[in-house]
Amino acid sequence: MQLTRIVVSGVLVLFFAAMPGVAAAMEVYATILPQKYFIERIGGDLVDVHVLVQPGANPHMYEPTPKQMAALTRAKVYFAVGVTLEDSWLPRIKGTNSDLVVIHTDAGIEKLSIEAHEHEHGHGHEAHEGHAGHEHATHDHSGHDHAVHDHENDHATHKHGEDDHDSHGHDSHGAEGGMADPHIWLDPLRVKDMAVNIYNGLVLVDPGNEATYKRNLDTFVVEADALHAAVQDRLTVLPSANRVFLVFHPSWGYFADRYGLTQIAVEEGGNEPSPAHLAKVIRRCREMGIRVVFVQPQFSQRSAEVIASEIGGHVVPLDPLAEDWESNLRKAADAFVAGAQ
Repeated sequence: MQLTRIVVSGVLVLFFAAMPGVAAAMEVYATILPQKYFIERIGGDLVDVHVLVQPGANPHMYEPTPKQMAALTRAKVYFAVGVTLEDSWLPRIKGTNSDLVVIHTDAGIEKLSIEAHEHEHGHGHEAHEGHAGHEHATHDHSGHDHAVHDHENDHATHKHGEDDHDSHGHDSHGAEGGMADPHIWLDPLRVKDMAVNIYNGLVLVDPGNEATYKRNLDTFVVEADALHAAVQDRLTVLPSANRVFLVFHPSWGYFADRYGLTQIAVEEGGNEPSPAHLAKVIRRCREMGIRVVFVQPQFSQRSAEVIASEIGGHVVPLDPLAEDWESNLRKAADAFVAGAQ
């Protein structure tokens, strides 16, 4: 009886291994957890996503571990998101893996500057339909960048060659000047553009499953539109005079830009605040009656707690890097409404 079980088990293993279409998921790499959410929504069971910056780590200061660097020497595709430190990681990674394809998920998305987010946003961004009906992506292969476009009215292909060897497919400067804000994944409508870039990247390295990726992309675009509508509806309860929130690190600028909010950041352009700037922030919060300091868990809360004490308020954690992207943006909307009460 025992021998029979062993024989049957062996036959089943050989049977399933020989079945056509049964293959291991493609291993892909990404920088942050929200990307994992997007890639899995579009790639489904066809992808196995590995994320470099794990929960609790700061992507602005992160260095890949030796184990991660070793794994990346064998990787086929990497999805970049546009954080500054990728500029130092990617050349090192590609130096050990010249065949690595790098997909810039922020390609073609206009960046705002970190400083610009403190400007008033009266009625929010016009509904940005994104490019869900188009196909464009930027990728690196063998040391070069290629821009792939399949617009209905634009079939131009970006010329590539040795002269764009150092191009990374994204701009580190914002539209208004200054340092570009990389946190584009916190705007559901900009994320639709990211999704198209992810789709094109997956099709590039796995063209045989294009139909599956396209079907998943279409579903995700509908979900992103629904999320945008839900967040917009949730925030309508905020009066025009009370649509300001205080954060320690300026992560939520694209969210504010989309929904007609104003983000006040303790940090100056993403850097530690000067005493004069800190005094200005505290004075402004007192004048506007702001009592909540939103802080992301990747940063120390000590300074935020000092500011909260100065304005007679309290600290509320709000994570821009949470993996469950949809749930997190809904929670963020709830948190901003609650903080304004």
